[in-house]
Amino acid sequence: MSPMAPPLRKLALTAHVTASVGWLGAVLVFLALAIVGLTSPDAPTVRAVFVAMEPAAWYALVPLAGASLLTGLVQSLGTTWGLFRHYWVLFKLLINVGAIVVLLMYTRTLGHLAGVAAAPDPAPGSLRSPSVLIHAVLAVVLLLLATLLTVYKPRGRLRQ
Repeated sequence: MSPMAPPLRKLALTAHVTASVGWLGAVLVFLALAIVGLTSPDAPTVRAVFVAMEPAAWYALVPLAGASLLTGLVQSLGTTWGLFRHYWVLFKLLINVGAIVVLLMYTRTLGHLAGVAAAPDPAPGSLRSPSVLIHAVLAVVLLLLATLLTVYKPRGRLRQ
């Protein structure tokens, strides 16, 4: 694919940055919700947190993650960076795909937790699993790593 014209390249970059920053922001909100869900002494608040997480994952995290992947592919294939020229671009792709796979698998857990939280009388402590917190922290770390790779663009090219 030949490099994009500058106006199109800037539009694609804007879309990629917007989707990626949005994804990171949504994950940070999930982290805040996980902390509230694990620490709040108020049972209705805890239940509300876990009921809200499932649709938030489907309507914010998954679309933003997908948009980040799609716009990143457009960026890499439509610019001189390429998809398989530099290690940092490939590592970002692997981080993105891996995070999306884990996110899609984890939506089942979020659905289960939402079902437990919506039940008329959930068992005490059934929503106090640190799983959501662990996943949110790991997602933040991975997305910040991808951001660092983007900003610093470490040297190193793949063999061609």
